[in-house]
Amino acid sequence: MKLSVVTPLWQDRPAAENLQVAQLADEFDYPELWIGEMATYDAFALATAAGQSTANIALTVGPLAVSVRSPATIAMGIASVANLTGRQTSVALGTSSVVVVEEWHGRQRRRSARHLDETAQVVRGLLQGEKVSFDGEMARCRGYRLRLDAPHSSIAIAAFGPAAVKVAARRADRMLLNMVTPDSLAALRSQMLTAVPSNSTAPTISVWLPTAVDPAREDIDQMKRGIVGYLAAPGYGEMMMAAGFADLVAFARTRPHPKELLAAMPDELISALGLVGSDSQIDERLALYREAGADEICLVPATASDAAGEKTLRAMREHAGSG
Repeated sequence: MKLSVVTPLWQDRPAAENLQVAQLADEFDYPELWIGEMATYDAFALATAAGQSTANIALTVGPLAVSVRSPATIAMGIASVANLTGRQTSVALGTSSVVVVEEWHGRQRRRSARHLDETAQVVRGLLQGEKVSFDGEMARCRGYRLRLDAPHSSIAIAAFGPAAVKVAARRADRMLLNMVTPDSLAALRSQMLTAVPSNSTAPTISVWLPTAVDPAREDIDQMKRGIVGYLAAPGYGEMMMAAGFADLVAFARTRPHPKELLAAMPDELISALGLVGSDSQIDERLALYREAGADEICLVPATASDAAGEKTLRAMREHAGSG
């Protein structure tokens, strides 16, 4: 089972720390770095900086919200990163949230599964160097071809709900799952395999997980803050209820102040949704994710007490052979 690294984008840490995470991931010989986008760096800018300040690590940019960027700008961005860094550069596509798409960017988030499906088709053609003409309901491109060398990138699709899982089954090389329990992973994998067309190869499964080896109190609190917004969300709430946190989800759905919700969250919730604890505890968790069908675990390192996640990333390299 492959282990990769994710720039964590913790909101309580300096943005520049993400570049340090990238450099450590390369130094420790992780094969791939996933570079997401939240509220600080543009993902293409951070990916370019990461590629130019590291030696070997491959790059995957995203998930990028398909309602925010056009297929052409996504393909141009990926080709730009590949050209400027000389690295293998892949892309992840997703639908993001109403807050990000509509409130932050002022765009409409509608027919999101259709938008994801159509965008994936256009982006794949462009990244293969094709001159694309596509007139969909949500995504369009007429007569454009990359002027840079085509990077022939793989495409990951972030999925959780049934409609997005079906899109991943049809269009993705990798299906990306964020912060899921092993049981939820197994169920989503089963849904995906059922939806794969008979003449197609099923995508592999990559899972982003918050990770901390022998965490300090600050690391646990940091990871808990990263989960607050998911507790009341459809799908995620039900997953957490199934994991034994029904009372917490019910409380979250009364819309308490985030500080109240954070205070009510037990530490055990982090262990249910990530890789947290001693070496032996993490070995056990990795085995569960492997048995549930994960092909790749993408480490989101806690950095509150462990600058740039150095201790965790160093220790997790020891798990690469056993994972």
